[in-house]
Amino acid sequence: MTSGLFSFPNPVNEVSARLVAGGVAILSTVTIVLEQPWLTVLIAYGFVARVLAGPRLSPLGLLVTRVITPRVPVRAKLVAGPPKRFAQGIGAVLTLTAAVLALGFGQHLAAYLVLGAVIVAATLESVFAFCVGCAIFAGLMRTGWIPEAVCAECNDIWSRVPADGATDGSERSTTTSAG
Repeated sequence: MTSGLFSFPNPVNEVSARLVAGGVAILSTVTIVLEQPWLTVLIAYGFVARVLAGPRLSPLGLLVTRVITPRVPVRAKLVAGPPKRFAQGIGAVLTLTAAVLALGFGQHLAAYLVLGAVIVAATLESVFAFCVGCAIFAGLMRTGWIPEAVCAECNDIWSRVPADGATDGSERSTTTSAG
């Protein structure tokens, strides 16, 4: 269990993670379809905020964990936090790159191509529960680039979860959050 402003939840509710990914896919698609490159800054901020603090500083993360997830009639599915944080980090790099391309260099097409990759990954997560960043994380662990110690606790998430299933103050037993 983690606490504090700059900590990432572990475990993470995959339901909330998938809902956040759906929001990212929608916002990224709107950015491209409506040709609003300034929105890349908001998307990038969300990823950076979620990497630093889970849903605590992310407007989308807060909306999902405080409003949407509690109303979805689906049981929480707890998964390890470190791979999800790694995936958020990849999203941060991609969306910051898109923001710099669009707003710093006026390269809207290049920015939208990068956002297209974000849309693909976010859609895979939200619709099919396939986390591209988590798969990369697992591959890096297999090759030794990420030490086993980083995710030693990943294999034993239940030792940190209270009987009610909450993993931090913002989470509930059947509707815990992750974002």
